[in-house]
Amino acid sequence: MKLAHIILLVTAFSSSSVLVRAFDPITTTVVVGIGATLGRTIYNYLRESCDPKWISFNATGLRADLDSKLFGQHIASRIIFKALNGFLNNENPKKPLVLSLHGWTGTGKNFVSKMIAENIYREGMDSKFVHVFTSTLHFPHLSHNITYKAQLQQWIKGNVSNCERSLFIFDEMDKMQPGLIDSIKPYLDYYDKLDGVSYRKSIFIFLSNAGGESITETALDFWKAGRGREEIELKDVETALSLSVFNNNKSGFFHTSLIDKNLVDFFVPFLPLEYQHVVQCVMAGMRDRDMDPDADVADQVARDLVYFPKSERVFSVKGCKTIDSKLDYYT
Repeated sequence: MKLAHIILLVTAFSSSSVLVRAFDPITTTVVVGIGATLGRTIYNYLRESCDPKWISFNATGLRADLDSKLFGQHIASRIIFKALNGFLNNENPKKPLVLSLHGWTGTGKNFVSKMIAENIYREGMDSKFVHVFTSTLHFPHLSHNITYKAQLQQWIKGNVSNCERSLFIFDEMDKMQPGLIDSIKPYLDYYDKLDGVSYRKSIFIFLSNAGGESITETALDFWKAGRGREEIELKDVETALSLSVFNNNKSGFFHTSLIDKNLVDFFVPFLPLEYQHVVQCVMAGMRDRDMDPDADVADQVARDLVYFPKSERVFSVKGCKTIDSKLDYYT
């Protein structure tokens, strides 16, 4: 169907070019205008553009992905879906959506970021409107902080000017130089426009291991008290998490104005994963490889991982981080 549309548009575009030579100047202007419009339409069919054809929120898809692929994260799943669904269905948001995802490695932070991109952008993480910054790669030297701040502001302004529905993902926030992230504070605030550019429809996601200790402590307290994991609510961890991150002098969020001025919409806790969740990760990994899920293999992989506390072996140290490579060994 799409190919037929393109052929029809190309034919019409070619015909309009031929007709230009046969009409008077006024008619020629009209036909050229039509040809230019058709040309832009063809361009948008073939190449990604900031257009609903390429950028469209799939709420059903995100809900299904969170339910079937993200394990052991009932709090994160609920917050992320509600936040995105509300924001992306609001035609006039007052500010960009800012999510800060926290938890130990292997708990699903990067995985969720990928889900979000895939359910908003047709090209997913390969979209030219999805921008990923990794602290140790893009901002490695403390001595270059002033340069990094200027570059970061230019990158964000330039990309949002190109498409207001841009997604920015900042990975390894716990390794970012303190003070650097404050350079983008104006873009996350309640402004209609800054220098003619509106940032209100953009999304900013921060990923960090910082705060993992606070989250784990809460999860362990619930376990020791004999309370179910599903009983943990956002209110049980949010305040302690935000304070822990704000006061961590080795984190990119240390005393940041983003937190001080309440510009982070949600601090999203990712709980440490238990044995049962690791088994689910292994089974999902097998399905992704078009293998028949084998419960015995999943059990063996999960049992061979390191857990803490040592005596009780409750939580996986690496979560599901190394599952893919483990499958190469066990299958």
